[in-house]
Amino acid sequence: MKGKFITFEGSECCGKSTQSKLLYEYLKKEGYPVIFLREPGGTKVSEKIRKILLDGRNDSITPETELLLYMASRAQTVKEVIEPALKKGKIVLCDRFLDSTIVYQGYGLGVDLKLIRDMGGFATGGIRPDLTILLDLSLKKALDGIGCKRDRIESRTFAYHLRVKKGYLTLARKEPARIKVVKLAENKLQTQARIRELALDALKGK
Repeated sequence: MKGKFITFEGSECCGKSTQSKLLYEYLKKEGYPVIFLREPGGTKVSEKIRKILLDGRNDSITPETELLLYMASRAQTVKEVIEPALKKGKIVLCDRFLDSTIVYQGYGLGVDLKLIRDMGGFATGGIRPDLTILLDLSLKKALDGIGCKRDRIESRTFAYHLRVKKGYLTLARKEPARIKVVKLAENKLQTQARIRELALDALKGK
């Protein structure tokens, strides 16, 4: 792979979408060949799967089905968009990737972690991020920021979201070279400055 793959992770309402899009606009303005994706999503098929996964009316979805749907969406996006872009030397920014499944369905719902990693290797074709930005925000503050209309995942209990957050921090301790924890500052541009620093270092191979 010639390109670079940078992912954004974090609990609900931690600012991932905002910060990843700010980095995308910055890199684009600086002349980098960059594309931006979100997970689940990024292709027609994946966006349809996203609607199924987040629809609060689908409350009968089992953890096993949830896992398979996320992996199916990811496999489609990798083959259709991510892998071709990396081969062309592009920078791919993605709002969530396999780490999300490990923590949300693994640490959060109790699905076997080895199973998730094995399935993840199949779904991604072995593609792994060069850098993962893990945004860290107080869980209470993050959940308080969710609007009244919550999707199926956001509507889960505080205990569930706490397991997710702990899962993320566990992954960060295990892979400090790839996963960089960035605490959100009061000013979003201060947070973005740190993210740009990490991203530029990754692009330069530092």
